[in-house]
Amino acid sequence: MPSAAERTRTLVQSTCSAVLLVPGPDAAHPGQLMPESRAVGPEGDLLLCFATGSPVVRAAARAGDGELPAVLELTDVAPVSVPHRIRGRARIAGWLTALPGLAAPGRTMLRLEVSGASVDDLWGAREVEPEDLRDAGADPLAAHEAELLQHLHTAHAEQMASLSALLGERSAGRGPLPRAVPLALDRFGLRVRFVEEAGTCFDARFDFPGPVRDAAGLQRALYTLFEAAAC
Repeated sequence: MPSAAERTRTLVQSTCSAVLLVPGPDAAHPGQLMPESRAVGPEGDLLLCFATGSPVVRAAARAGDGELPAVLELTDVAPVSVPHRIRGRARIAGWLTALPGLAAPGRTMLRLEVSGASVDDLWGAREVEPEDLRDAGADPLAAHEAELLQHLHTAHAEQMASLSALLGERSAGRGPLPRAVPLALDRFGLRVRFVEEAGTCFDARFDFPGPVRDAAGLQRALYTLFEAAAC
């Protein structure tokens, strides 16, 4: 399974929504607290780009170097329609500093020196140490996960439904086959949410034979999975 640090870093480098919370900013529209881009620096600091006139940038400018506490909150929502679409949340706390001259005109780069992080997602809730976040890598499928899940959902509904054959006793005597919705994908496997007629649902995780590194490896892993379900 992916580590808590890897899951957190994957969220940072994904397209999930994020807001940066700082104490006492001027009355801010929620959109003004959302970084236009975010990345992880070589030392594990987060690099967040904002419009220069945003309340967050003004707050950082008023504070001394590295004296402004801040928390980046990330919310991960499933890219397909499914009950309970929020897949996870992460919080990364630290100290904020402005980095003049590193962004395009009209924009300011802010550095969040990480002091601690936590993630609460489909795998559970865990604390993450700053050095673990620094050393972790984002999942190699993260950049394309949304489109891959949407493709599985729309173009491979029959194969997705066949995965119920791998549930064993869990599906025995449950009545009509539940609807199978691809919920999450990483290099280790596929998580599916099975939605029953009564509206109840449950998740099942299908591990790949080995970690997937690219599109070709994913295609082979999914083929193996669907072949097992068809037997």
